[in-house]
Amino acid sequence: MTEVNYNYILNKLSNSKFRSSFKLSKKYKEYINEKGMERIKSHAYDFINQRLAPAYIPNDGKQTPMKGHPVFIAQHATATCCRSCLFKWHHIPKGRELTSKEIDYIVDLLISWIKKQMV
Repeated sequence: MTEVNYNYILNKLSNSKFRSSFKLSKKYKEYINEKGMERIKSHAYDFINQRLAPAYIPNDGKQTPMKGHPVFIAQHATATCCRSCLFKWHHIPKGRELTSKEIDYIVDLLISWIKKQMV
Protein backbone atom coordinates (compact mmCIF):
# COMPACT_ATOMS: atom_id res chain seq x y z
CA MET A 1 0.00 0.00 0.00
CA THR A 2 1.24 3.48 -0.79
CA GLU A 3 2.11 5.97 1.92
CA VAL A 4 -0.84 8.23 2.77
CA ASN A 5 -0.08 11.94 2.67
CA TYR A 6 -2.12 13.13 5.65
CA ASN A 7 -0.83 16.70 5.29
CA TYR A 8 -2.25 16.83 1.75
CA ILE A 9 -5.64 15.56 2.98
CA LEU A 10 -5.67 17.98 5.93
CA ASN A 11 -4.77 20.85 3.62
CA LYS A 12 -7.64 19.91 1.29
CA LEU A 13 -10.05 19.80 4.25
CA SER A 14 -8.79 23.19 5.47
CA ASN A 15 -10.21 24.74 2.28
CA SER A 16 -13.70 23.96 3.55
CA LYS A 17 -15.12 26.82 5.60
CA PHE A 18 -17.05 24.35 7.76
CA ARG A 19 -14.20 21.86 8.32
CA SER A 20 -11.65 24.59 9.03
CA SER A 21 -13.90 26.12 11.69
CA PHE A 22 -13.06 23.32 14.15
CA LYS A 23 -10.23 23.96 16.60
CA LEU A 24 -9.13 22.32 19.84
CA SER A 25 -9.80 24.53 22.82
CA LYS A 26 -7.32 24.99 25.65
CA LYS A 27 -9.43 22.57 27.73
CA TYR A 28 -9.10 19.82 25.10
CA LYS A 29 -5.37 20.42 24.70
CA GLU A 30 -4.92 20.10 28.46
CA TYR A 31 -6.96 16.89 28.40
CA ILE A 32 -4.73 15.47 25.64
CA ASN A 33 -1.58 16.43 27.56
CA GLU A 34 -2.99 14.84 30.70
CA LYS A 35 -4.07 11.58 29.04
CA GLY A 36 -1.26 11.27 26.50
CA MET A 37 -1.49 10.71 22.75
CA GLU A 38 -1.61 6.91 23.03
CA ARG A 39 -4.72 7.07 25.24
CA ILE A 40 -6.34 9.55 22.83
CA LYS A 41 -5.53 7.20 19.95
CA SER A 42 -7.12 4.33 21.89
CA HIS A 43 -10.25 6.46 22.40
CA ALA A 44 -10.29 7.22 18.67
CA TYR A 45 -10.21 3.50 17.83
CA ASP A 46 -13.05 2.88 20.30
CA PHE A 47 -15.21 5.68 18.85
CA ILE A 48 -14.59 4.67 15.23
CA ASN A 49 -15.24 0.99 15.90
CA GLN A 50 -18.47 1.73 17.79
CA ARG A 51 -19.91 4.67 15.87
CA LEU A 52 -18.54 4.50 12.31
CA ALA A 53 -17.35 0.99 11.43
CA PRO A 54 -20.67 -0.92 11.34
CA ALA A 55 -22.32 -1.46 7.95
CA TYR A 56 -25.59 0.02 9.20
CA ILE A 57 -25.75 2.93 11.63
CA PRO A 58 -29.32 3.83 12.68
CA ASN A 59 -28.46 7.47 13.52
CA ASP A 60 -25.91 8.05 10.72
CA GLY A 61 -25.22 11.74 10.41
CA LYS A 62 -25.93 12.34 14.09
CA GLN A 63 -23.65 9.80 15.80
CA THR A 64 -20.73 12.15 16.49
CA PRO A 65 -21.30 14.88 19.10
CA MET A 66 -20.02 18.38 18.40
CA LYS A 67 -18.32 18.53 21.80
CA GLY A 68 -17.29 16.36 24.74
CA HIS A 69 -14.01 14.85 23.51
CA PRO A 70 -11.13 16.06 21.32
CA VAL A 71 -11.64 13.10 18.97
CA PHE A 72 -15.20 14.28 18.26
CA ILE A 73 -13.88 17.71 17.26
CA ALA A 74 -11.23 16.05 15.08
CA GLN A 75 -13.86 13.87 13.42
CA HIS A 76 -15.83 16.92 12.29
CA ALA A 77 -12.67 18.72 11.18
CA THR A 78 -11.54 15.71 9.12
CA ALA A 79 -14.95 14.69 7.71
CA THR A 80 -14.82 11.34 9.51
CA CYS A 81 -17.92 12.04 11.59
CA CYS A 82 -20.44 9.95 9.63
CA ARG A 83 -20.59 7.57 6.70
CA SER A 84 -21.94 10.27 4.36
CA CYS A 85 -18.95 12.53 5.05
CA LEU A 86 -16.60 9.54 4.79
CA PHE A 87 -17.97 8.83 1.33
CA LYS A 88 -18.01 12.46 0.16
CA TRP A 89 -14.50 13.35 1.33
CA HIS A 90 -12.64 10.04 1.50
CA HIS A 91 -14.54 7.87 -1.02
CA ILE A 92 -15.19 5.14 1.55
CA PRO A 93 -18.53 3.55 0.61
CA LYS A 94 -21.55 3.30 2.88
CA GLY A 95 -23.50 0.13 3.50
CA ARG A 96 -20.64 -2.16 4.46
CA GLU A 97 -18.44 -2.59 7.50
CA LEU A 98 -15.21 -0.62 7.49
CA THR A 99 -12.04 -2.65 6.95
CA SER A 100 -9.20 -2.59 9.47
CA LYS A 101 -7.11 -0.59 6.95
CA GLU A 102 -9.88 2.01 6.65
CA ILE A 103 -10.17 2.24 10.43
CA ASP A 104 -6.39 2.69 10.71
CA TYR A 105 -6.54 5.40 8.01
CA ILE A 106 -9.29 7.27 9.86
CA VAL A 107 -7.54 7.07 13.24
CA ASP A 108 -4.20 8.13 11.73
CA LEU A 109 -5.90 11.09 10.07
CA LEU A 110 -7.57 12.07 13.35
CA ILE A 111 -4.27 11.87 15.24
CA SER A 112 -2.50 13.87 12.51
CA TRP A 113 -5.10 16.63 12.85
CA ILE A 114 -4.88 16.58 16.65
CA LYS A 115 -1.06 16.78 16.55
CA LYS A 116 -1.26 19.80 14.22
CA GLN A 117 -3.66 21.46 16.68
CA MET A 118 -1.33 20.78 19.60
CA VAL A 119 1.52 22.84 18.11
